[in-house]
Amino acid sequence: MTSVNNSMGKSVFLNKFGDYPINRVLDFLVVFNKFDYSIADIAKNSGVGYSTLKILMKELIKNKFVVHSRDVGKSKMFKLNNENPIVKRFMQFYWDITNNIVLDKKLEAKEIAIPA
Repeated sequence: MTSVNNSMGKSVFLNKFGDYPINRVLDFLVVFNKFDYSIADIAKNSGVGYSTLKILMKELIKNKFVVHSRDVGKSKMFKLNNENPIVKRFMQFYWDITNNIVLDKKLEAKEIAIPA
C-alpha cells in the first residue's frame, strides 16, 4: 500500500508527535483539506488500515471533527469539519508547528553554512 505520506516522507507533525494511526489520519486530512474522501481513500492515503480507520472514524464523526459531505455512488465522502472551533485550532496548531520546525531547520542550516 503506497500512501501519500509514505511517498513524500513523514511530515513534520508525525515526526514531532508520533506516527500513530490517528495522527496519520489527521495529518492527511489537514494537508489535503480542500477535498472530501471516502473511507477507503483516507485509509490508502494516510497509510492506516481500513478496519482501524473505521473505528477511528466513528470517534472523529461522533466528536464532529470529521463530517459526511456527500455521497458518490455507494461511497460516503468525508472531510474535516472546518466549522468546528477545535478543528480550526488544531489546524492552526498543526501549521504553526510545521512552520516553526521548518524555520528552525533553515536557521540551523544558515548557522552551519556561515563560517565564524
